[in-house]
Amino acid sequence: MGTDTGDGDDWSDGGDDWEDGADGVGTDGFEWSVEDLPLSGDVEATLERIEWVGDLLDEAVPIPGTDYRIGLDPLLGIVPVGGDAIATVISLYIIGEAARVGVSKSTIAVMIGLVLTDAIVGSIPVLGTLFDAVWKANKWNVSLLKRELDA
Repeated sequence: MGTDTGDGDDWSDGGDDWEDGADGVGTDGFEWSVEDLPLSGDVEATLERIEWVGDLLDEAVPIPGTDYRIGLDPLLGIVPVGGDAIATVISLYIIGEAARVGVSKSTIAVMIGLVLTDAIVGSIPVLGTLFDAVWKANKWNVSLLKRELDA
């Protein structure tokens, strides 16, 4: 842990990790990019992860007696207030991965719109849960990502 030196730099421990980064940029000019996040793997591994997340949120549970599937998104929507927030945060993971692999800003904007629609309408009691069962924003976002990577 750092020590208080009394000079306003409360976390200085003698090292220069915080004063100068590896690229020489100090804390006043701290720079980072999405590529710096600790997400590993190549594009194929990324696709596998986001497909898994999309399936989990939108199609993980078969409805008995039908060919229809729902995911955790509508199930989480049953939990008042926090359930939809949790589903939205998980949905944003797919968008973050899409940005990391270089999907265009316009596609990212469409993906955000799909998730925002899911979050807003999905937060309406009862109707929102039914909407979440039909509106499969995460599967659509995975498809958008794959389509752009294939192009």
